[in-house]
Amino acid sequence: MKPRIRIGNGWDSHEFKRGIPLKIGGVTLPHPKGLGGHSDGDVLLHAITDALLGAIAAPDIGSLFSPSDARWRGADSAVFLAEALKRVNSAGYDVGNLDSTVILAAPKIGPHTPAIRTRVAKLLRIPEDCVGIKAKTPEGMGTDNAAIAHATVVLKLKPSKKPRSKVQPAKRKT
Repeated sequence: MKPRIRIGNGWDSHEFKRGIPLKIGGVTLPHPKGLGGHSDGDVLLHAITDALLGAIAAPDIGSLFSPSDARWRGADSAVFLAEALKRVNSAGYDVGNLDSTVILAAPKIGPHTPAIRTRVAKLLRIPEDCVGIKAKTPEGMGTDNAAIAHATVVLKLKPSKKPRSKVQPAKRKT
């Protein structure tokens, strides 16, 4: 029997680099540097993807979308999340909620949180009030040139569809 709920945790980090757009949670933010990575470097979507995959004990994002595979060079991280969600649904689960934290010195995420929450909720196909997005600064811990994201998801077992019993017509008396 499958557990009614499953919990997954994901983590990712990328270094800032000039000349590329900054994407966090599927939203492009105004900033002179973006996050380097083989794909678009979206640390939040990567962390969410790993949380989804971990909750169902599937291979991690790097195993499914290898950085050595040219197909994923510059890829939109929403593609990775969509594949993870497909696997979650195939395993018999729906996403219940997400809680996440993005850690970076700049830019400030607060003004962009509503847009990020809306985008992530749409990608996960859950209500916005089931998506937690928090931002923290590294407080001088030497990580000013990187962004880190943590994500935790709760999956809930899909309601089982019980087969309808076939009602036999009453036999007529002759």
